[in-house]
Order: sequence, then structure tokens, then C-alpha cells
Amino acid sequence: MPGPTAAAGTPGPSRRVLVTGTSGLLGRAVARLLHARGWSVRSLQRRAVHDPWESVQGSVADPDVAARAAAGVDAVIHLAAKVSFTGEWADFVSTNIVGTRQLLAASRHAGVRDFVFVSSPSVAHFGSSIVGAGAGSADPERARGFYARSKAAAEDLALAEDSPEFRVAAIRPHIVWGPGDTQLVERVVERARAGRLPLLDGGRALIDTTYVDNAAEAIVRGLERMDHAHGQALVVTNGEPRPVGELIAGICRAAGVPEPAFSVPGWLARGAGSVIEKAWLAAGTRGWVRDEPPMTRFLAEQLSTAHWFDQRHTREVLDWTPAISLDEGLALLARHYGN
Repeated sequence: MPGPTAAAGTPGPSRRVLVTGTSGLLGRAVARLLHARGWSVRSLQRRAVHDPWESVQGSVADPDVAARAAAGVDAVIHLAAKVSFTGEWADFVSTNIVGTRQLLAASRHAGVRDFVFVSSPSVAHFGSSIVGAGAGSADPERARGFYARSKAAAEDLALAEDSPEFRVAAIRPHIVWGPGDTQLVERVVERARAGRLPLLDGGRALIDTTYVDNAAEAIVRGLERMDHAHGQALVVTNGEPRPVGELIAGICRAAGVPEPAFSVPGWLARGAGSVIEKAWLAAGTRGWVRDEPPMTRFLAEQLSTAHWFDQRHTREVLDWTPAISLDEGLALLARHYGN
């Protein structure tokens, strides 16, 4: 795949891009890909890191930090977010909504031309199955859970700013995973190793996911193809829907841990998830727990309902197809675990 194209502006190192959230799996993959293609990269994350590119440390919700990070760049890829199944609504608002608003304002003030907002298909998932659908409209009122609602509101803020002078696109990678992933892979592996990983409804729900390198490539293509992508929300997946039980079993085999041996009815998990989520939030405010709950209603819905998407429009707009299949991704994951 070529480096930055004429559609994205002058190719080569004269193009400067800010990438937020580079401490996460996907943000780091995006920054590395841009750096490899000759972009001049600046990253923004909360903690200090040692990278081969310029780095700004701080919170995206801090207007001074956002202004310093956006100064002098041509483009922004915004991945920084609070990603959690539980937590206080105010924390999601601060990072996901206020942070996006601050970065948009700082980018416009700095004369940034292109802004890629990395969103999530959960902004348009309302609890029922999604079968071969398109992106759908983000809805902060109907989205399930604080993360999805805050991301929906932030996506609305971002796309509302789209104009010929300040081009904005929203890219929604769906369930990103790969070696080093702590959001999905490590949780599956830890619970499987402890014998606490049930399938819901036998793991029959058909879902699609995205290998991390494919997600990073699609996000960068969103920037390179901004002439075609701006003003739109595009869902990105591997385009290989599989039963969730098959995917989980593949992750377990790759990591060398036991596959799930029992199943729980989806309706029971959804009800239990609602109770656990409330109890976990209350315990968290008292400092009794700091990790993620074993189940929430949103997680139960994700594991027991189909959600896969028609990728034809996304691939046409981005002029992109995934380079790594799910089976190839699982093989790379097995290599990561030494299996």
C-alpha cells in the first residue's frame, strides 16, 4: 500500500499528523504505520513513553494540552478514549465527550485540515441483532452503556464539524484484537485459564471482528482517502462473520488454555449482567474493586446477539481490503503466546 496520497495532501515527511491514544493497542499500531510510511508523527497520551516520534503527555480534555498537541500538524487521528464496561458517567463524559470537543476546537484553531475520529459500531447498537447492516446513525440516547453513549455523542460532535475547510470522517473498527490486546484476548485467556469462561446460548451468535493490523490500515486509509470519506461514518471489520464460540475457542487454542466447557442462557446472563454492573459501580465508588466486572448487560448482549456488517461501502470508500484473515491472525496470536 502506498504512503500518503495526493488526496491526503503532500506525501512524505512534510505531512505532520497527531495521533491520540497511542498507549493503546490500536493507537500504537496506527502511529507505527504512519511513521513507517514517512509521516511526521506526534503522539498524545496520558503517560510518558519512549517512541521514535515526538510525544506530548497529558489529558486530551485539558484545553492547554490539546492546543499544544494540535499546533503545527496537518491532520489528527483521535483514538484516545475511556474504554470500560463500567465506571462513572462523569469520567466517560470528561474523556470521550469533553476531550473530543477540546481537540476539535484546538484542531480548527491550529488550521488542521483533516480529522479522523475513531469511533465504535456500539454507537448504533441498541441491543438487538445486526445482520449485514451498514453503519447506521449514532444515537447517544439508545446506545447501550456509558462507553457507547459517550462515543455516540462524541461522534456526533465530530461529524457536525465536517466542512470543505475542516474535513472529518468517523471510522468504527469492530472488536479489534491481536497480540498484546488487553481488552478482549487477555480477558478471554485469564477467565478460560481460571475455568470461568462460559459461552452464552452455546456461542452461536454470528459476529465479526477486526485484526489489529487491518483496523490500523483502514484508519490510515480514512486519512489518505479523506476526499471520499469525510462527512461519513464507516464500520470496519475483517468481513468474516463467525460464531462467537468459534472465535473464543480459537483464541483459547492460540494461548494454550482450555476452551469454554459450559454454556449459560443469554437471557440469564443479560439479567445477571444488569445486577452485577450496578453492584460493581457501587463497589468501585467505595474503592473496593478496580478491575472490570465479570459480566455486564452490554457484554452479555454482545456475546449473545449477532452483529456483523456489510463491508462493501467501506471498502469502496477507503479503497481497502483486509490484508490479514482471521485464521492468519489467530496463527500470529499463537506465535505471540509461543504455541
